Amino acid sequence: MADISKDLVKDLREKTGAGMGDCLKSLQEAEGNMEKAIEILRKKGIASADKRNTRTAKEGLVYAYIHGGGKVGTMVEVNCETDFVARTKEFEELCKEIAMQVAAMAPRYLKREEVPSDVVAKEKEIYKVQMADQKKPANVIDKIIEGKLEKFYKDTCLMEQAYIKDDSKNVDILVKEAIGKIGENIVVKRFSRFVLGESI
Repeated sequence: MADISKDLVKDLREKTGAGMGDCLKSLQEAEGNMEKAIEILRKKGIASADKRNTRTAKEGLVYAYIHGGGKVGTMVEVNCETDFVARTKEFEELCKEIAMQVAAMAPRYLKREEVPSDVVAKEKEIYKVQMADQKKPANVIDKIIEGKLEKFYKDTCLMEQAYIKDDSKNVDILVKEAIGKIGENIVVKRFSRFVLGESI
């Protein structure tokens, strides 16, 4: 895999408006070739998606999905900029995909910024206990703990979860691809998941 400099990633971000992680992945795939990386991002619909994320998204849908013969139900609120887009088949399909993701993967949070600090601290404490008998330097243990925490975010935060129909991308990329195709800012606002017999 090509060794990609931070400056190259930053340059691609400035040219496309895509996120740093997406820029790094596309540059690695393109083996450092800037034009090829831009093409990869454009094909995925990610280029320029981040440039739209400052635009206000006040329209949209509250979409309900029932799974397993009425055993599991989810609701998601997904916002866009105009009522016109909210009524399109493409937007409704995106809402359905996200609602199905919530039903299948049971995320606890929308994004990592919403995970309470006490939950993060508790996770770190658990990982420290797990690593207590490891004869490794402290800095190595810290890196392992950070790696475990990243996995925790990917498991529990909806936007970071691997997309159930294509695990080569996460839900955040799924939304960015939709932004690229639809041409409006799209924001997943909130979600709820209900399981028959579970207490709230």
